[in-house]
Amino acid sequence: MRRAASVLTIVVLLFVTLFPVLWTLLSSFKTLKDIVTPVPTLLFAPTLENYASVLATPSVQHGLANSAIVVGCALLAGMLLGVPAAHALARHAPHLKGDAMFYVLSLRFMPPVAVAIPFIVIYTGIGLNDTRFSLILTYCLTTISTIIWLGVPAFEQVPKEIEEAASLEGYAPFEVFLKVALPVAIPSLVGAILFTFVIVWNELLIALSLTSQNFTLPVVAASFTTMGMEVPWGIINASTILLALPPFLFIGLIMRFLNRFFRAAAH
Repeated sequence: MRRAASVLTIVVLLFVTLFPVLWTLLSSFKTLKDIVTPVPTLLFAPTLENYASVLATPSVQHGLANSAIVVGCALLAGMLLGVPAAHALARHAPHLKGDAMFYVLSLRFMPPVAVAIPFIVIYTGIGLNDTRFSLILTYCLTTISTIIWLGVPAFEQVPKEIEEAASLEGYAPFEVFLKVALPVAIPSLVGAILFTFVIVWNELLIALSLTSQNFTLPVVAASFTTMGMEVPWGIINASTILLALPPFLFIGLIMRFLNRFFRAAAH
């Protein structure tokens, strides 16, 4: 009885979680008439017109390129700076870990507007307003802080004994991190990187505040709600699916990497 209740609970939760996504996917292949009909239609003639309209829009192409460049650079900077910092806090500065973890977590507490307004003043003063570089710098606050916050527990799970043994073998501290601790912590760090990628890829308010020409894809997707007098629900649904595709593809690539990593480690 308890097992059946657990299975039923999982099924209900999956349905509640996946139903909006599946409905958005179905609606992205519908015409506006099929979407706004009072009685929902499950049988309809699918169309690719919504996707064609989205992909043919120059602002979508521009926003996609900006998102790929900005998010890619910010995520790379977050990994290069955040992962070593997480290891240093976990192993070499445990007395600073509590304050440092609270500080990086507090960066996530701030409303996006509270982050954007001071940066607008700074970037305008130094001539970097509305540039990709300024957006990358701002996103780095999120990537570095999130990777540090999630990376410290990942390195704490690495047995100290193997790091101490590597030190006794003559490894320098950076070699211990790179050759011993990092390979063991990779599975947990991948989860931190994926989580960070999803956060910055979907960031809207900061990009909306800091850019007017070098906008990102979420800004473009949000702008579709203001097209004309009639809300283009088909185009909005198609843009939502296109916005969600890169994280899914990125997660798929990472999972393939992890599978290969574990197979190599097993052999």
